[in-house]
Amino acid sequence: MAESTTYADMDTQLVVFKLGREDYGVGILQVQEIKRIMDITRVPNSPDYIKGVINLRGSVLPVLDLKKRLALPPADYTDDTRIIIVKVEEITVGLIVDGVSEVTTLSSANIEPPNTVASGVSGQYLSGVGKQDDKLLILLNLATIVGVGADSVKAV
Repeated sequence: MAESTTYADMDTQLVVFKLGREDYGVGILQVQEIKRIMDITRVPNSPDYIKGVINLRGSVLPVLDLKKRLALPPADYTDDTRIIIVKVEEITVGLIVDGVSEVTTLSSANIEPPNTVASGVSGQYLSGVGKQDDKLLILLNLATIVGVGADSVKAV
């Protein structure tokens, strides 16, 4: 079963990363590792948000362009660009992000439901919005982004 996307009565550890100027977060328990950008082999006839596949220690993993998946403006890769390897249920994928900032802990009191409109990202891809000091963290629903579950695959 996927890591819970509700944040009730507990502290949540998050990996925080950048997409454009916004800060996003995913649960640390879903993150397996963070890699520098590497050669990605394109897969013909795949959705445009699937950048291709990588070979990670003998396993072939799909890599999603998270900006494309979330309908955010594209940007060139830089030295800060990373691939976050995440596991959702039994599916392991890479997510291309502009940079990884930190690991942080938020209390459930600082996490609002995703009905708050955040940075133009479709609500189906959000699991909440976290408040930390003077900044907002947009918490992503990886199950929907990756396409796990009967109701999660929708046209972008």
